[in-house]
Amino acid sequence: MALTDSAIRALKPRDKPYKVTDEKGLYLLVTPNGSRLWKHKFRNEVGAEKKLSLGAYPDVSLKEAREARDRARSTLAKGTDPARKKQLDKRAAKINAANTFSAIAQSYIEKNRNDGKADATLRKREWFLSLVAKAIGNRPIADIEPFEILDAVRPYEAAKNDEKAHRTLQFVGQVFRYAVANQIAPRDPTRDLRGALASRRPKHLAAILEPKRVGQLLRAIEGYEGQPSTLLALKLSPLVFVRPGELRRAEWKEIDLDDAVWRIPASKMKGRVEHAVPLSRQAINVFEQARLISSHSTYVFPSIRTPRSPMSENTVNAALRRLGYSGDEMTAHGFRAMASTLLNESGKWSSDAIERALAHGDSDKVRAAYHRGAHWKERVEMAQWWSDYLDALRDGAAILPFPDQKHG
Repeated sequence: MALTDSAIRALKPRDKPYKVTDEKGLYLLVTPNGSRLWKHKFRNEVGAEKKLSLGAYPDVSLKEAREARDRARSTLAKGTDPARKKQLDKRAAKINAANTFSAIAQSYIEKNRNDGKADATLRKREWFLSLVAKAIGNRPIADIEPFEILDAVRPYEAAKNDEKAHRTLQFVGQVFRYAVANQIAPRDPTRDLRGALASRRPKHLAAILEPKRVGQLLRAIEGYEGQPSTLLALKLSPLVFVRPGELRRAEWKEIDLDDAVWRIPASKMKGRVEHAVPLSRQAINVFEQARLISSHSTYVFPSIRTPRSPMSENTVNAALRRLGYSGDEMTAHGFRAMASTLLNESGKWSSDAIERALAHGDSDKVRAAYHRGAHWKERVEMAQWWSDYLDALRDGAAILPFPDQKHG
């Protein structure tokens, strides 16, 4: 006879557990402590009798117990053992709970570290993780939906920081593809978000490219009255035109003044390839002055707070602002664009040598390896020519058109 709610409420505990049946294999197990537990008895595909626990009454109502029994019967009809399915689902839920987005992202970043990714790249990916951790960090990665990811990056788009929004979304996609490759997530939901973010034209980093204005900038740098180490970083920036992060994290062990070369290790380079920078007489002079200030530190340009850390990433930009140059006029990164533009316009140097000096990667690794050696002599000559040219601009020499000739 089918159970009713009133009949279930009337059931009393006995000295031993006993069953009260409903229909189609569903029954209540009443225990001596008064608990009333729903069970479903069935035979699996090989005829073995099995039992499936469906929860306790009244947490699981009579109606809900019957619905759970019907779902189990439907699962069995499709050839799947419902007890086994419940066990697998429980295990999957436990795995999902451990495999949060933050946990998988940290695993992905650790893989990047083991793969030899540059320290700067690892720090950026840690930063991208911090940007979305509050929104999706504690969510099981396999359960995250596209709208949740979009909600996590939309605030940066709303603040008109499109690059931050796009690059954060790109990082999230990288983590998901890592999870898919390791069978932790079924798909990459960021693929459904293509075109969802605004694509405004990127703003190019500001740089001074006219020789006359370059001379004015160099004279302004000579008059800088801030921290001596900041002045030296300003002076060195146009001479070596490395990336700002490579400059501020320069270590004394990388500098060989006798051989006039600065060897930046692959771990610090964007392309993860060691970069050798030929040093002009002027660059060597700046390093010698810096040694008088920071020889006690690992870093050529240590933080003013502690010699154990490098100069802040905003120091050179802040110094340029102090000199009166806005962010729309000149940036620390702008020294690279300055060198690239004027060296190419000079007509004296091969484009390959200039590209190597800028540490721009070459997709052809054999060609890239050849170029590192083939253009060294030219790069040494170019470094000295460039420093002499900057001195001439600083000292107010007449600006003459570059001759139309290549370095021979």
